[in-house]
Amino acid sequence: MIKISKKTLQDLEYESVIEQISEHNVTSLGKTKILNTVPFSNRKEVNRSLNLTNEFVTSFENENRIPNHGFEDITKELKLIKIENNYLEINGFRKIASCCIISNILIKFFKKHKEYYPLLNSLSSTNEINTIIPDAINNVIDKHGEIRNNASDLLYTTRKSIQSVRTKVNSSFNSALSTYNSAEYLDDIRETVMENRRVLAVKSMHRRKVKGSILGSSRTGSIVYIEPETTYQHQRELNNLEFEETEEIKRILLELTSLISAYSNHLSKCQFFLTEMDVIYAKAKYANSIQAVLPKITETQEIFLVNAYHPLLLVSNRKEKTKTYPQTITMTTKSRIIVISGPNAGGKSITLKTVGLLQLMVQSGMLIPVHESSKVCLFDSILSDIGDNQSIENHLSTYSYRLKQMNNFLKKCNKHTLFLIDEFGTGSDPELGGALAEAFLEVFYEREAFGIITTHYGNLKLLANELPFIQNANMLFDEKTLLPLYKLMIGQAGSSFTFEVAQKNGIPFSLINRSKKKIESGKIRFDKTISKLQKERSKLEKTERALKQNEIKKGLEADKLETTNLKAKKKLQSYQELFDSNQRLIYLGQKITKLSDNYFNNKRKRELMNELFKLVQIENSKRQKLSLKQKKNLQKQEDLLKKEVEKKVEIIRKEKKKKLKQTPVAPPKPKRTLAVGDSVRLEDGKTVGTIDKIEKNKAVVNYGLFTTSVNVNRLEYVSK
Repeated sequence: MIKISKKTLQDLEYESVIEQISEHNVTSLGKTKILNTVPFSNRKEVNRSLNLTNEFVTSFENENRIPNHGFEDITKELKLIKIENNYLEINGFRKIASCCIISNILIKFFKKHKEYYPLLNSLSSTNEINTIIPDAINNVIDKHGEIRNNASDLLYTTRKSIQSVRTKVNSSFNSALSTYNSAEYLDDIRETVMENRRVLAVKSMHRRKVKGSILGSSRTGSIVYIEPETTYQHQRELNNLEFEETEEIKRILLELTSLISAYSNHLSKCQFFLTEMDVIYAKAKYANSIQAVLPKITETQEIFLVNAYHPLLLVSNRKEKTKTYPQTITMTTKSRIIVISGPNAGGKSITLKTVGLLQLMVQSGMLIPVHESSKVCLFDSILSDIGDNQSIENHLSTYSYRLKQMNNFLKKCNKHTLFLIDEFGTGSDPELGGALAEAFLEVFYEREAFGIITTHYGNLKLLANELPFIQNANMLFDEKTLLPLYKLMIGQAGSSFTFEVAQKNGIPFSLINRSKKKIESGKIRFDKTISKLQKERSKLEKTERALKQNEIKKGLEADKLETTNLKAKKKLQSYQELFDSNQRLIYLGQKITKLSDNYFNNKRKRELMNELFKLVQIENSKRQKLSLKQKKNLQKQEDLLKKEVEKKVEIIRKEKKKKLKQTPVAPPKPKRTLAVGDSVRLEDGKTVGTIDKIEKNKAVVNYGLFTTSVNVNRLEYVSK
């Protein structure tokens, strides 16, 4: 059975977390249940609640989203249906039907998706699907909250008669209105409504001429309101029918109430199930908002919180857009007590409260904002002494109250206890209070309790250093600015930086020296040594961070170089393949040129075809058989490579063009007029021929073996 006092819940601000969770509730019953939540009394309940919440959290990122579970409180209706000869109002029936329908939907959903939600399916399977209640209510009450005409035969007949009589009432009134208006007995307004009835507005002087019942008159008395006689007769009939309708509706509702009262236990279960769903939903929504996870719950006594955040501080800082610093804390049977020291405003109290509050949350079935590798155990009791505990009501000073608390700790403290004490030993003479605090700490240590204390007392720091299962710890400060870094460092006591902080806040140096002389030199040296060690530790921390950053940078650069190297190798391989391909094409071109020269000389077609066929066979024998996919990939690579080469060639061409533009161009030499018999050659050729004939700007050039017709402008003079 867990033992946690109301004071501990207040110290650790547990109620504030509960209020934040209750903001996510969608039902009044769920909200009430959350606000009354206290840590569970046994391990089984804790594990069940944690796993249910964790299962619901997974639904937020799952395709199979859990349907809406919202419902209206039916506690009042459940009490009323148990009273004999009592019937519910229509709204009560609608609430009951809604509760049943939502419960049925969720039961079916969890049954269908039990692989995803095994625990929620197990929770829902304690209930049964009931369609009798919603069907019975739906047969009587429609979606607009009205009693259906066909709810009973008598009601159907009565309502039909009412409709008929209402028609008679209206027609008789309209007839009287027309008659008396023609006779000019009516006022300008002609008619009005009194006591929910249509009446004629008759001029006072003609009231005896109109047959009917007088229901009233105007303030001045100039108008008398009369219901026509025929209308009155029909109205009486209508009133009787409406009374019969009301009585029949009462009978139907009484019958329906009697039917539903047989299922009161089922309805109670439905409401309980939906309330549980709302509680789990609120916890899951809150967990999702603070990125909380389910830590491992260990059987052995250990706490391993990795990157743990104080949930209230996290929410508050997120609103103010400021950074929240996480803490990593380890406690085992070999290091079960942590003594945190150091200057104020460094985060000592927040660290202590973080551990306590997260422990309370876990033992209440709530997920916590830590890294998923974190581990926690469960405690039978959690004791705390945090803040100014001066009691005006009981006429107790802070120190007296704290001593009373310590006495309470001594009664309850054992190896299944987690104790949390802020500013341990303060409120009395430092020497005497420190000695008493040391004695208390020794007792807690002997009883193998787990705990965290914050202190400024040097003797407690020394005790933590001497005893094997107590750890010193300090909150890191910047050694130059003395600003807090909000990081817990286990293994070393922290200096209070009393004189350094005083100096930083402008206290004269002479006054600080004067203060130092009043304290034992050994104490100053001890504090100075701790302060120096803490500064050195802070420097080492900075160096370590810088080295880690450099290591990350070097790793990234190495990866970048490796990627570049791989790209270069691929390009080189591609260029080599392109070069080989071009060389093969040149070789084939030379072969074909040789074959064409041979054919030109001997005109042997068969020999040419045989040689060409041999060449093709030789080339095919060199090729590998590739699949269609390989061919496509190869073609893609070749296309990409060609594009890249074309881009580079284009750049080279542009550069050449620029150079040509920059270099002065010599004026073109005047062209010589060519004549028959001149030796000429093509402008871009080397072979020399003789002009045999010139006709219409075309010259027939004789090259010995063959003649050709060429444009005169393309020819270049060689000799006469």
